[in-house]
Amino acid sequence: MTDALKRLIDTARLAPMSPEDREAQRRSFAYGNTHFENPAITREMIDREAEKLKAAASDER
Repeated sequence: MTDALKRLIDTARLAPMSPEDREAQRRSFAYGNTHFENPAITREMIDREAEKLKAAASDER
């Protein structure tokens, strides 16, 4: 790894993430891992289930 790449990675690691960015990252991670195991999984399915989880969490409050 070059020094320039290492500095970029270190900078990115410290960059703050908005709640929207964090949610997009979480969904992307979920899609990548599930689609790898089951190609029938779509991003739309991930979004639909994430919205259900968000609604259920707000109902618990």
